[in-house]
Amino acid sequence: MKKNICFKCYLVLSLLYSTESFAQSIKANINQLNFLTGTWVQKTKLGEMEEIWGKPIGDNMASTFRYVKDGKVKFYEFVVIEQTDSVPVMKIRHFNRGSIGWEDKENPLLMPLTKLTNNEVEFISLSGIVRLTYKRVDPNNMQVILNEKDKQGMWNKETFNYVLSQ
Repeated sequence: MKKNICFKCYLVLSLLYSTESFAQSIKANINQLNFLTGTWVQKTKLGEMEEIWGKPIGDNMASTFRYVKDGKVKFYEFVVIEQTDSVPVMKIRHFNRGSIGWEDKENPLLMPLTKLTNNEVEFISLSGIVRLTYKRVDPNNMQVILNEKDKQGMWNKETFNYVLSQ
């Protein structure tokens, strides 16, 4: 029994260490995320979504998101990406209709950048249960892939296909 618990502790510590060293090994600059810039929209049977990304200015970028169903807002997001010494970190706050916040006012959802290529970026929450990938498919299309662990530890993947609004 003790060996089993020790082995599990070893696996958890190894995973934490490898994630931490990977995050420390990547270097990225906020200006490399300029491909996110624009007003991105999507209409589906679930409703309408709009994500607006401003261009990088100084050490940050900002975005707003809204999800509207049957003409009524379901929720909003306010997102900033701020440059740290090594990588940009996404900070997300969610709000219900009426601007009622989900997160504690002192603790936004923090998601450091973990992967970056020319037109793709991945952010992973500090808890490791949320992965968010933005992929610029072409000049007018962006995929946003949300991978999230449920309470049973199973991964759920949703892909949102946005079009650049004219």
